[in-house]
Amino acid sequence: MKEAGTIDFNIPDDLKKCIEFHGHLCPGLVYGYRVAKAAKDLLKIKRSRDEEVVAVSENDSCAVDALQILLGTSTGKGNLILRDYGKNVYTVLNRANRKAYRFSRKKHYQYAGESKDEFFRLDAAVSSGTATEEEKRRHKMLKAADLLSKPFDEVFSTDEADCVIPPYAPLARSKACSACGEMTMITKMVEAENGKLLCIPCAS
Repeated sequence: MKEAGTIDFNIPDDLKKCIEFHGHLCPGLVYGYRVAKAAKDLLKIKRSRDEEVVAVSENDSCAVDALQILLGTSTGKGNLILRDYGKNVYTVLNRANRKAYRFSRKKHYQYAGESKDEFFRLDAAVSSGTATEEEKRRHKMLKAADLLSKPFDEVFSTDEADCVIPPYAPLARSKACSACGEMTMITKMVEAENGKLLCIPCAS
């Protein structure tokens, strides 16, 4: 796998699947990849076919796509919960053994690869807004490769968490909104003063 602006390093096959889904390799995707791999090892889990595994992400970054691919968590299945606090923190739980781990990024990123002069030059250009698209891609590749090479516990702290098992994704029949007529999950509808059921947009 070689594109303009990339560097030569071995990309694991499971990371390639994440890249194919996400569209490109970037540091955010690598954060999610590292977390998902650690969670699978600690919790002794495989990719979730249904809702056996639940992931709670405290951001809506690129990392979430790696969780989806490796852990089989998705908003559609109800086992990917997004709490957009802007924090690089993830909790993964296994319903079967009621265990959960919380992974929190430790500190501000520091490059430790071999191309330090180049990285810091590119980092300054990206920060100042003067970097070209080629330089931005190169900067991402250097950072991604560096993150892949670091020991996991240098990047994330890992703590066993209280396992609060979330309910399974709710199922409910749909009913036509009394105002717009569009089919709406009945548990999401709002009862108007006249007793009619409205979808949330019509009710507001």
